[in-house]
Amino acid sequence: MTVAPRAKDSTLRTYSITELAAEFDITPRAIRFYEDMGLLEPARAGRMRVYSHRDRTRLKLTLRGKRLGLALSEVKELVDMYESPADNAQQLDAFLAMLRTHRVQLERQLDDLQLTLAEIAQHEQRARSLLAAARPRKTVRA
Repeated sequence: MTVAPRAKDSTLRTYSITELAAEFDITPRAIRFYEDMGLLEPARAGRMRVYSHRDRTRLKLTLRGKRLGLALSEVKELVDMYESPADNAQQLDAFLAMLRTHRVQLERQLDDLQLTLAEIAQHEQRARSLLAAARPRKTVRA
């Protein structure tokens, strides 16, 4: 659904929930959830939601933040900061702090996973040894 007339300025284009869902390969329900969380603020045309270029950008940033593993509250904080007229340095500092925190958390998880994988490898090796010792050896007859 393109409500706005064709214009050179793509910021005038609007989108339906179906168009955004298809473009970003998510469900309309997910988009409504992001709306409930305050990440999107579509206009209404009767019962239909009409999403602006701003909403599309916010959705794109939300999905990018989720791929980075950020919580929706963190994504909202960042997206809201980028729309404020404040100094860009403050926004970048906040973003770097969030990424640093997330990196530390992921590195801890990676350490835990590597330890668990090493333990699994030891158990597998031990089980194979016990299994080999328990199986009767087949003799080869000439």
